[in-house]
Amino acid sequence: MQVKIFRCIACHTNEFRAILSLDQRTIRVVRGGMTVAREPNEDTEAFIAEVCWHYYVNEMTQAEIAKMLDVTRLRVNQAIQRAKALGLVKVQIDSPFVARVELQHDLKDALGLSRAVVAPANRDEHDYHRPVGAALAAHLSERLRVAQWKSFGVSWGLTLDSAIRKLQKQSHPGMEVVSILGGTAQGSTFNSFGIASGFADALGAHYSILTAPIYLSDGIDRDLFLSQYALKEHFAKFDSLDAVILTCSNVSEKSFLVSHGLPRELTPANLMNAGAIGDVLGQFLDRDGNSVSPDVDDRTIGMPLELVHNVPEKIMAAAGAHKVDIIRAACARGLVDTLVTDDVTAELLLAAQANVTKDQGQEA
Repeated sequence: MQVKIFRCIACHTNEFRAILSLDQRTIRVVRGGMTVAREPNEDTEAFIAEVCWHYYVNEMTQAEIAKMLDVTRLRVNQAIQRAKALGLVKVQIDSPFVARVELQHDLKDALGLSRAVVAPANRDEHDYHRPVGAALAAHLSERLRVAQWKSFGVSWGLTLDSAIRKLQKQSHPGMEVVSILGGTAQGSTFNSFGIASGFADALGAHYSILTAPIYLSDGIDRDLFLSQYALKEHFAKFDSLDAVILTCSNVSEKSFLVSHGLPRELTPANLMNAGAIGDVLGQFLDRDGNSVSPDVDDRTIGMPLELVHNVPEKIMAAAGAHKVDIIRAACARGLVDTLVTDDVTAELLLAAQANVTKDQGQEA
């Protein structure tokens, strides 16, 4: 026996249609009542079907069904649970949003995330900054309605700049936005200062800027540099962040960090030869999420990835085919709880993960 329930979403009525097959007999019902043979002392498929019909289609409560059928509420509940266990009830939701909800669920499971937020991309002109930025703005607003954040850290980049432009003005006077990565001399609107101050302005919060370059010049002692009081005070804030908003980039000219932020003596070829496929907070990772360039990490002025692990909420906003590998690496490293991306990238991430699973199965 199968019960298939369809709700006509596009219609102007709440019309329901269902087809039930009971012991080789078919009953077709369209917006009407039905009679199903029911044995009073045994939960046959006919009885289960009648209970499910009233529960799912007529939207009656279990207590109402029990009273109408002159049985106990426990028996009604058991019939519903048995129908679920046997796969007798199948509900189809006709909505264009279902595919995206399913994509988010699959992505969450595949990458081991707490949450995935997937925005619809413009597939003709794949500008991933705007849709992902808008999705991040919506997600951040939602979290701030329920979370009691006192401070959160921000990286920088075009996607975060797009998110700021989509945020509605809010008031969080007791909250602080903390820059967690040094900046470059170019790209001021989406650089360290522009992003931290931009979020703070939109959210009605305070902000704290990491006034330092992203990479120290060769020969400068990092520990000595960070011993300056202002920097020491700023770095101390990393220990109490309630959340971080991260981005990532690959090792190519598409990355602003690679094209404008790397020290002169460090080239993309050097990084790729070391196994790097991208960076998070200026620290380069391989496909498995391992750090590959300790010399570069030692020159980076930003939040160490080891500290990122301790932050309660780790949100990454990233999209694009060129970022698939580094997104997966960041997730593998445990740097991401919530991923905000677009559906094009989500599909590529799932395909890449499926290929890895397939290869592992063949090796076993």
